[in-house]
Amino acid sequence: MTDVARRGRVSLAFGFFAQGVAFALLVTRIPAVQDRYGVSEGLLPVFLAAVPVLAGAGSVVTGRVVRRVRPSRVLRWSQPVVLLALLGVGLGEEMAALAVALGAFGLAVGALDASMNMLGVSLQQAYGRSIMLGFHAAYSLGGIVGASLAWAGAHWGLALWVSYLPVVAVLVPAALVGSRWYVDGGGEEGGGGKGGLEFRVLLPLCLVMTFAYIGDSTVSNWSAKYLQDVLGSSEQLATVPYSVYMVTTLVGRALGDLGVRRLGAVVVVRGGALVAAAGFAVVAGAPGAWVGMAGFTLLGVGLCVLVPQTFAAAGRLFPGASDAAVARLNVFNYVGFLVGSPLVGALGGGWSYRGAMLVPMVLVLVTVVYARSFEAGGGDRYGGGHERARAADVGPGGNGL
Repeated sequence: MTDVARRGRVSLAFGFFAQGVAFALLVTRIPAVQDRYGVSEGLLPVFLAAVPVLAGAGSVVTGRVVRRVRPSRVLRWSQPVVLLALLGVGLGEEMAALAVALGAFGLAVGALDASMNMLGVSLQQAYGRSIMLGFHAAYSLGGIVGASLAWAGAHWGLALWVSYLPVVAVLVPAALVGSRWYVDGGGEEGGGGKGGLEFRVLLPLCLVMTFAYIGDSTVSNWSAKYLQDVLGSSEQLATVPYSVYMVTTLVGRALGDLGVRRLGAVVVVRGGALVAAAGFAVVAGAPGAWVGMAGFTLLGVGLCVLVPQTFAAAGRLFPGASDAAVARLNVFNYVGFLVGSPLVGALGGGWSYRGAMLVPMVLVLVTVVYARSFEAGGGDRYGGGHERARAADVGPGGNGL
């Protein structure tokens, strides 16, 4: 493997890390944002829903842009926009300023998520072995760091802009410097044509992506309430499951590439879905808080492998149009995010929260049916040995910058 590819891998991992920090800093300080701008309880869901909707639009646009512009350039400029939009959320005072900042954040996040995963897929093809989970592990690490910084800001009563400014001041120049070493794949003219992309073939992966994010949003939005209101835990203990979920997600992704190389993507995805389903079952039937926490821990272990492997599988299915496939697939990230929390809330309020936990369990189990969509198209276990020759495309000047 060339030094260019190795530098590209490190710089892209930093990009995933920076995105994890930025997203966590926003979502974990929503109450502070609401207080700063005086957003009512009725209006807050509108603002929160607008971000993934605009992100989906940004991903669709990116799928078209990369036909003429390499994904590395999209990533180079969308990442600073995300970070600066985050700072704008902290600096604004009027509702209109919040709307503009969140709008810019949403559109740029869509472009950022799509282009990051495009580069990750192309690098994995060049390496000839599974490395995609490692990028998402960097994102999980960034999320832990961002959530920790947000906790510190809230604990010390810091204004939003005071919490955000040092992070943005460090990450923007670091991301711009790191972008010098981004590496594009060499197999698609102009950064990714659409030729050969069949949505019918991509649909199973779109469903897996949606179901995975429904599961993820269930944990992030409902774990604390479930532990406290249903399982009778203290308020302090109720904050623990999501932290444990984040840590197990990080560990699972850090080790997941090794599992894919040894066992194959199909086995890892199928195993992850079964473990996640078992986690939801434990949560739904838990007699007390500690058993419920064990269930949320299982969810982190199981769900963590699904999204990275879904992006990787899209690249294998459409080696001549992987960028377009990733951009289309990325939209269903936001579909799952939008559907998950309201779905569990509606079922919990109208039926029971224990019963509501069985719905994402069933949806995650559907992934087992679609596991064959993750099957290797070539001869090795990483899922794409026929792409190993693409490493030769990643050489001097191969990043198109």
